[in-house]
Amino acid sequence: MDFSLSEDQRLLREEIIRFARQELNRSVQERDREGRFPHDLWRKCGELGLPGLPVPEEYGGAGQDPLTTALALEALGYGCEDGGLVFALCAHLLACVVPIWKHGSEAQKQRYLPGLCSGTLIAVNAMTEPGAGSDAFAMTTRAEPEGEGWRIRGTKTFSSNGPIADLAVLYAVTDPEKGYYGGVTAFLVEKGTPGFEVGQKFEKLGLRTSPISELVFEDVRVPAEAVLGEVGAGTSLFMQSMEWERVCIAATHIGTMQRLLEKAVRYARTRTAFGKAIGKFQAVSHRIVDIKVRLEAARLLTYHAASRLDRSRDVAMDASITKLFVSESLVQSALDTVQVFGGYGFMAEYDVERTLRDAVGSTLYSGTSEIQRNIIAGWLGL
Repeated sequence: MDFSLSEDQRLLREEIIRFARQELNRSVQERDREGRFPHDLWRKCGELGLPGLPVPEEYGGAGQDPLTTALALEALGYGCEDGGLVFALCAHLLACVVPIWKHGSEAQKQRYLPGLCSGTLIAVNAMTEPGAGSDAFAMTTRAEPEGEGWRIRGTKTFSSNGPIADLAVLYAVTDPEKGYYGGVTAFLVEKGTPGFEVGQKFEKLGLRTSPISELVFEDVRVPAEAVLGEVGAGTSLFMQSMEWERVCIAATHIGTMQRLLEKAVRYARTRTAFGKAIGKFQAVSHRIVDIKVRLEAARLLTYHAASRLDRSRDVAMDASITKLFVSESLVQSALDTVQVFGGYGFMAEYDVERTLRDAVGSTLYSGTSEIQRNIIAGWLGL
């Protein structure tokens, strides 16, 4: 399968890398230390069209196909050293914008997509609950019919972009008897709706510039028009958004791994010990070779899965394989890079330790590695 870049894809990649290096990397250490979300840089990403990459142009998006979307996000992960900003953008685009584009009514698309694509609106996915975590069957948030609309009660947690979001894509049980399959519905809930509040904000090991919090829904009343897709179709809608998220976030990890590889090679060529460059020692060079091998395998898996998004029923397995391998490869490659740098890799000045901290979360969000193995096992009939 040939994944050679077209001229348009090559130019888009170069433009995003140049933009990221020039605009997004200033004061990264300071922002990370303070846990500060860069609203100004988010808006600049919006001006470039990054929050709406695959959305049709008629709704304010860039109209890119899934593979080109992945290539663009790979370029962002490569050029931007603020992992939190990259993650926040992906959480917005893949878990919120994509389902609105795919399943929203025409009125919902017209109302929300232009602002979401331009970056003037920020979205949050409200799925995970305090007592449920990866067990989506244990969801307790309820939406009950009331008059011509719905009344929602429940609490969500670990909601990326929660403290800054203008719009929530919320999942709630609407038919307890049907349960997770057929009994869950997605809703669009705007900031400022009575009863919708930001709860506890959390501090994290990594991705510190991506704010995260609880979301509380206390007798929130929404009209019937707030339903995203169909009543009872929330699970299939969520699963499709996770396919996009698992594949396209993996693309950003490829960009990060490429950056780590180049840093490790440069350092190994210039750092000397015992009278020669440390890259001449097999203990160092073989570690860097392993980074390269993981990178190339991860890239092929991601491109293959991205090319099948929206085209294949079993892309869910491809997405889980990709997410599992790429996330674990990212963590190991970040660890290897720290080891190549030695004591300097442990210091904040060299940025390697921050990349490692950011990488750890990749095996947890969008479904843990254990969940991905369960999904793959299911597809294998196990």
